[in-house]
Amino acid sequence: MSEKPTRKPKRPTFSSGPCAKYPSFDLQNLSSTPFGRSHRSEEGKKKLSLAIDKSKEILELPDDYLLGIVPASDTGAVEMALWNLLGPRPVDVIAFESFGHTWAQDIREELQLEELRVLSAEYGRLPDLSKVKFSSDVVFTWNGTTSGVCVPHGDWIPDNREGLTICDATSAVFAMDIAWDKIDVGTYSWQKVMGGEAAHGMLILSPRAVERVKSYTPEWPLPKIFRLFKNGSFNEALFAGSTINTPSLLCTQDYLESLKWAESIGGLKNLIKRSKNNLEQIEKFVDKRDWISFLAEKPEIRSHTSVCLQLDLKEDKIDKIVQLLAKEDVAYDISSYRAAPPGLRIWCGSTVESKDITILCSWLDWAYQKVR
Repeated sequence: MSEKPTRKPKRPTFSSGPCAKYPSFDLQNLSSTPFGRSHRSEEGKKKLSLAIDKSKEILELPDDYLLGIVPASDTGAVEMALWNLLGPRPVDVIAFESFGHTWAQDIREELQLEELRVLSAEYGRLPDLSKVKFSSDVVFTWNGTTSGVCVPHGDWIPDNREGLTICDATSAVFAMDIAWDKIDVGTYSWQKVMGGEAAHGMLILSPRAVERVKSYTPEWPLPKIFRLFKNGSFNEALFAGSTINTPSLLCTQDYLESLKWAESIGGLKNLIKRSKNNLEQIEKFVDKRDWISFLAEKPEIRSHTSVCLQLDLKEDKIDKIVQLLAKEDVAYDISSYRAAPPGLRIWCGSTVESKDITILCSWLDWAYQKVR
């Protein structure tokens, strides 16, 4: 029986969304929020525009890519892309976790597109990416938040693709090296890797995607919050801070502060490095124990943000570990996703400190011995 650790993580917030705040977060950082001001005011537009510009800069997006703030978090951004862009070509959906299957279901049942292929794999695996047809539009997640699996790189996507690539990148941006030249549409939300507050989505469009919006009119009606056009024309103002609905300026300020923190530590390169270092702490721990393993089948597809683990315990005992660690204020919200195999899911994104991961691992040893 291992001894009960005496140290606890400084921040026990290991949820996979909303995720841990950046380390220097303080409510005082939000004091410059223009409370009570319209998002259409000069001050409001300035904040929203700055959030867009700083995001593009830190993510190192190509100069000719557009980025806009849209409603309903990453889900809203993905649905906006699907409803505006799909239809002219067949569609391939790559589904290796719950959200990929959700996008496939919406395309099949809501948009009712008949020329749809779903390339799926069980949790912990990737489908055979060589079978993707790039004459079709391709919908996929870069990182499977609920499976702990990610695509290893963008080399499987050809430069001469005919269709669009639509990528749900919400648990990958700011933590993984995304090949933006391979992505025509990217989506993410503030509450994932940067630890922002919920409800706001980000939509990235390449010139190819913009051309699709301008040249194609979907057969189905579009709700107002999904529309990428206004008065019959492409709504370019959306990508300069003129949002479709009312955003929270408090959440915007919080997001701006997280971007400021990202700049202070050296930008994207060091954000990625921090996340990889966090995974390395868990890898060292798992390598020395036979009762715990990664859900991801191969190391090269192992996520270093949403790290999913399997234990040689029945589900009720895994639940006891989760409850025990929460009661001890060591780790909150680390159960596996409800549709995934029973296990643990530990967020290791850029805002998490490696020393907190190391301390958590020592508690995992204690908790396992206590409940097994």
